Amino acid sequence: MDNRLNMATLGADESRYINREISWLQFNARVLQESADESVPLIERLRFVGIFSNNLDEFFKVRYATVKRIVEAGKKGRKALGVYAADELLEKITRIVIQQQEESMNIIDDIHHQLKDEGIYVIKENEVHFPEHSEFIKTFFTEKVSPALVTIVLNEDLELPRIQDLEAYLTITMKKKGSKKPIYALVEIPSELDRFVVLPQVDGNDYIMILDDLIRYNLESVFSIFEYDDISAHMIKITRDAELDLDSDLGKSFIEKLSKSVKGREDAEPVRFVHDQTIGTDTLAFLLQKLGIENNDSIIPGGRYHNRKDYMDFPSLGRTDLLYAKQKPLPIKDISLNDSMFKKVAEKDFLQYTPYHTFAYVIKFLREAALDPKVRTIKITIYRLAKLSHVASALINAAKNGKEVTVQIELRARFDEESNMRYANKMQDEGVKLIFGVPGLKVHSKVCVIERQEGSRLKRYGFISTGNFNGMTAKIYTDYTLFTANKQILKDLSKLFNFFDTNYIVNTYQHLIISPHYAKNTFYKLIDAEIKKVKNGGRGYIRLKLNSMSNYAIIDKLYEASQAGVQIDMIIRGVCCLIPGVEGMSENIKMISIVDKFLEHPRVLIFGKEGEEKVFISSSDWMTRNLDNRVEVTCPIYDEDIKKEIIETYTICWNDNVKARVISAKQDNAYRRNDEAPLRSQFATYDYYLNKLN
Repeated sequence: MDNRLNMATLGADESRYINREISWLQFNARVLQESADESVPLIERLRFVGIFSNNLDEFFKVRYATVKRIVEAGKKGRKALGVYAADELLEKITRIVIQQQEESMNIIDDIHHQLKDEGIYVIKENEVHFPEHSEFIKTFFTEKVSPALVTIVLNEDLELPRIQDLEAYLTITMKKKGSKKPIYALVEIPSELDRFVVLPQVDGNDYIMILDDLIRYNLESVFSIFEYDDISAHMIKITRDAELDLDSDLGKSFIEKLSKSVKGREDAEPVRFVHDQTIGTDTLAFLLQKLGIENNDSIIPGGRYHNRKDYMDFPSLGRTDLLYAKQKPLPIKDISLNDSMFKKVAEKDFLQYTPYHTFAYVIKFLREAALDPKVRTIKITIYRLAKLSHVASALINAAKNGKEVTVQIELRARFDEESNMRYANKMQDEGVKLIFGVPGLKVHSKVCVIERQEGSRLKRYGFISTGNFNGMTAKIYTDYTLFTANKQILKDLSKLFNFFDTNYIVNTYQHLIISPHYAKNTFYKLIDAEIKKVKNGGRGYIRLKLNSMSNYAIIDKLYEASQAGVQIDMIIRGVCCLIPGVEGMSENIKMISIVDKFLEHPRVLIFGKEGEEKVFISSSDWMTRNLDNRVEVTCPIYDEDIKKEIIETYTICWNDNVKARVISAKQDNAYRRNDEAPLRSQFATYDYYLNKLN
């Protein structure tokens, strides 16, 4: 796949910025690269295909849907989208996605061939050769699949029943000789069943059948009442607009409004239609007409199987040799989970870096606070909760023990609204005080402050994180959490919770950088300070690690710094609209992106040369939504040991020459290769913390 940019042919905006949506597709291409990487264990490669597909589903539900809304409103949207007009962008996205889908299908075929060499066979309905498989498939279908099967016979005169968003369907075409009109039907693939059915072993070999093919094998049983000479099945899937439209009924609670809006996603407008490219043209035309799919929807010819996100759950079959070796999360040096967290934090700040460290320190701290008779209040922000949340359980436990517990819960965390609403209702029932955000702003910060009676005074303890307080994602997302008793930081944190309560009062903060009120200007000042150093004959140096960067104003500020001679090193995992390495604009900016076993998630800002660094961790990316439309916390690191630790782990990432891709004007996702010894940063980071324990 070659979607590289030729700088000489670009217009003014295109030569200065990469469009956000196109940049995101390039990020997802890096995910797809992992599935093609022969050094990645075979089953893990299939799971990267699943991640790629799941990412693409979310992209169409949100970003593509937003662009489509702009087109339908009759607007160009250049100001909002940057670089391209909306209709032009829709066409470009569709073209790139078709290429990526084709590449992903080729990768899956290649992996399936390699699985055969490992004695693992993924068979289709016409490849059932063993009697024990035939018997198993028929029994499984009768007992498990048939009772869950929803089959809809289509009629030209009747309205099509609602097609579920992101569910996969088999379009059935039955033809009889002498009849001009075929009979059409839709079979919904039951989502409650595992997509991959493990068949009995034969001669020591493993066999798997995809549920779609198991249904195909039994089509005669499903449609036995119809007369036909030929029957075929082709898969389709639609993606609907997932943007939430909240009504303005003042009589409804926020939870009621949000619940209604989430429910409304089921009937939202379709924005993508994916179909098996071998489907008959008459069948395809019939479906598009019945579904109301229009020209400005993305119609994407695909392979035999859709919902490839299910590959994330491809069965392991006990083959640990085809999986990443499990790494046990490490304890933090000198901090035992048997110790009192309050006692340890009172002595010294400490840093948790999941998943290299265990997430258990967060749970331990909250559980101890729930039981400690000296604890008076617990205040915490929650953005994404796990389906089974030990954090929520600890907070409910604290409320039952008479603590004053306040939870600022962001119900609008996209695609986690239902889980958050469920826990919100549960916590509210148990006496937890809930705050549902700030009007016009999403609360994305990840912070906690606890007040404890110590003698005649209340002492504050707390933690500030780059990631969600979610025990499941903490196993696969890399994130820093600072545990601190620093009076200055926690005083600012208490002011922030006052703002959540009385948000018509904007506080001033002495140490924390809070979005949306102060962040952008503070970041400008930090960049200006590095520019000034260069102008005074010194060295200006900025190191950033972010998920995404798309705010044009702050990008322009970095261009200004580069042109002044400031060296800027950036590790950006996902979207980045900045174009590095362009002479006269950004020649002093270098950028890499790391996609590997874990999802790189921390936000780290380092300003200044060696020995003079100002170090921050943050919940905020440098996107307009984070800087202007969300409540975010960027926290300075004052402890010298922790500052050193963050700089060292950043440097390990920066020196990666195995999984790092060089981001350049070419946008070709080239792997960084050099003459240094191979360094895979995620493995090296684990070793870094392992060595600290020795």
